[in-house]
Amino acid sequence: LYWLAAFTDRVTTRVYGISTLMVVVVASGISDTMDHLSLLLRTIGPFFWLLLPLAAGRMTRLRRAYVEAVQARAEHAERTREEEARLRVTEERMRIARELHDVVAHHLALANAQAGTAAHLALTSPEQTKTILTDLTGTTSSALRELKATLGLLRQNGDPDSAPLEPSPGLARLPELVSACASAGLKVTVTTEGEPQSLSPGVDLTAFRIVQEALTNVAKHAATQAAHVRFEYTGSRLMITVSNEGAPPPEAPGAPGASAVPATAAAGAARSGAAGSGVESGQNQGFGVMGMRERARSVGGELCAGHRPEGGFEVTTALPLQPYGAAEEAAP
Repeated sequence: LYWLAAFTDRVTTRVYGISTLMVVVVASGISDTMDHLSLLLRTIGPFFWLLLPLAAGRMTRLRRAYVEAVQARAEHAERTREEEARLRVTEERMRIARELHDVVAHHLALANAQAGTAAHLALTSPEQTKTILTDLTGTTSSALRELKATLGLLRQNGDPDSAPLEPSPGLARLPELVSACASAGLKVTVTTEGEPQSLSPGVDLTAFRIVQEALTNVAKHAATQAAHVRFEYTGSRLMITVSNEGAPPPEAPGAPGASAVPATAAAGAARSGAAGSGVESGQNQGFGVMGMRERARSVGGELCAGHRPEGGFEVTTALPLQPYGAAEEAAP
């Protein structure tokens, strides 16, 4: 009975236990004595002796089930901690990748454009070439400075006595960005609608990096020398639009009004349209647009990027003035 109670299920234990008790009761009832007291004693004694192993087996089974449940919870908690740790590591790697991409890609694109412009004007405009080369030196110095600051932030160990880090870039450095683009041959026009409001450091950095990456894409891929940046402050949100002019996107084969052209010509037109609009199409977009979208989402914002019907490319971002959740925490 102990084995049944300890290692089998409840139904099996009850069936065999009740059957055994019935056998004892029947055996006691058909004994040769008819004394009621003797019959009662002969029945109650074996009854309790049968209940004892059943109770002991049940306690053993309950304890084993409790230990297994505790072990299962511990294993689940360990798996959860490992998954959370992997998730934090992945998120940190993505953040580092975005920051390094924005710092390195932007300055390398500007430096490449400045070097190409200087080589083109070296013989015809020596003075302008000298100015561009001076700007090129400033671009590379800025790249090294930002890269050093980013690596210093990643290597910071939380020591309060460690060397102070440079402040994160924000929209206050937008004139410097516009000037760097101008030296690379890209004229940037900036307009602001609404009353400018203060941004949290995280949103300020996000806004600057998105504008920086969008202008970098224009400088690298667009067949235009002009871009427009518009800031619109509406309520508790900041709308940012970065656009450039270019050739209209090619019509899809088979669309109404589309002319029948060879597949190779259509593919070439698609590549030309993508270059003229400011970003590659399809899966060739790389990590620029994806990184901008991830940055916007990290502070509770949204980002849309695509071809304009009239030609060119446009990046539209809606960012909260405060990061997601900050307003709720500040509220009483």
